[in-house]
Amino acid sequence: MSREDRANARLAAVQALYQMDVAGKGVHEILAEFETHWIGQEVEGEQYKPAELEYFRDVLNGVLADQRALDLEIDKTLQDGWPLRRVESVMRAVLRAGAYELKKRADVPVRVVISEYVDVAAAFLARDETGMINAVLDALARTLRPQEF
Repeated sequence: MSREDRANARLAAVQALYQMDVAGKGVHEILAEFETHWIGQEVEGEQYKPAELEYFRDVLNGVLADQRALDLEIDKTLQDGWPLRRVESVMRAVLRAGAYELKKRADVPVRVVISEYVDVAAAFLARDETGMINAVLDALARTLRPQEF
């Protein structure tokens, strides 16, 4: 799979996490919906790009399996008095997915993880919010993978 397919998998994972958060859908329902109706499909005139399905599943399932610990790590990194639960849903999904990769995907360099999730955030969020994503993921990376700095 190409770098673009992996980037599309990250984007799909963030969208799926967002859907689960906002619509309260379960993981099996989300996986079926995304793999059948979204990834690589045309929906309402929009073409959704192909994605590396294994990577999509890994990020989605990984975030869900370790969400409590990931949320604690993110909370420690966010500014005092601004817990993750108060962060907007898309930003929360981006931070969780990025934190998962930083924590569990040592095969992916820190700079790639941060850059990719800042790009995902830029598709949905304002510039200052993408800056916050960058800062939080950078701080998390320094805690979770200090050897890469």
